[in-house]
Amino acid sequence: QVQLVESGGGLVQAGGSLRLSCAASGRTFSSYAMGWFRQAPGKEREFVSYISGGGGFTHYADSVKGRFTISRDNAKNTVYLQMNSLKPEDTAVYYCAASLRGAADTISWYNYWGQGTQVTVSS
Repeated sequence: QVQLVESGGGLVQAGGSLRLSCAASGRTFSSYAMGWFRQAPGKEREFVSYISGGGGFTHYADSVKGRFTISRDNAKNTVYLQMNSLKPEDTAVYYCAASLRGAADTISWYNYWGQGTQVTVSS
């Protein structure tokens, strides 16, 4: 069982930055690929980024490529999402998730989810 707790969300102006953190419980954190997803009001949850267990492989949705950076610190059981040049369309609840199957942009591959953290970008 893995428990995930996100933090770092908030209100920011367009063009600003935020860094989200996701702290995981358990002693096998490096065994999990980690992903970030987001869900805006009235929309389906969508993939943002993932990172492999060792941190050597990452992937991003086209909508955030070049602006967001995912990273992880396995010694701290934490994954991060650095978000720069934020846009109003980035407004959503952001969720981190853990996958035993491997790194993927598919929601069904993820076994554990956090409760989400709200990110609001004002224009």
